[in-house]
Amino acid sequence: MHRTDTPQPRALGDHTWRDRAACRSTPHHRVDPELFFPEPDEVDRIAAAKALCAQCPVSSTCLEAALENGDRDGIRGGMTEEEREALHSKLGGRLSYSRVNEALAGRDIHLTKAERKAVVRAAYQADIPAEQLARMLKVTEAHAGKLYRRTRREIRNRAVEQQKKANEAAKSPDNAPQILKNPAAKLPARDDLGTAA
Repeated sequence: MHRTDTPQPRALGDHTWRDRAACRSTPHHRVDPELFFPEPDEVDRIAAAKALCAQCPVSSTCLEAALENGDRDGIRGGMTEEEREALHSKLGGRLSYSRVNEALAGRDIHLTKAERKAVVRAAYQADIPAEQLARMLKVTEAHAGKLYRRTRREIRNRAVEQQKKANEAAKSPDNAPQILKNPAAKLPARDDLGTAA
């Protein structure tokens, strides 16, 4: 069964999604919370919990929250502890541009390492002041400045590497006839690369 919600990035500390969860007990719909903490060999309880998760309108948000909070116990978002284990280990590398855009728009959301790096790069390229980046990432302004300097250095180093590869390709014997055919083509001089950091 497919998930009924596409998780919009939650604000940090936002738990309002829980009010819509299928596992939420109400006077008319009693749910035993212990159902979601079965032993690995309790196949019937696991199936019952997953069946309830399959009906849940916020199961994807539940799974995201479990991963972001490092919650490794019980069934969350329709997945057992064992099924979520691989997702926990990959979370730091998750890169969702919708989350990056939400952070750049000023929403206070959980970001992975990869997403934080993308926010810094996008903010740098958009000339967002370091003080604003500091507020986005909840770091000091001095640290935001350091992140900008690192990003500037990475961009510069990548450009230098690309230029080196282009120069090497132009010097290779396979490309020699093309260079001779177009004598007006000028290879960039070392001075065109700028100074090193």
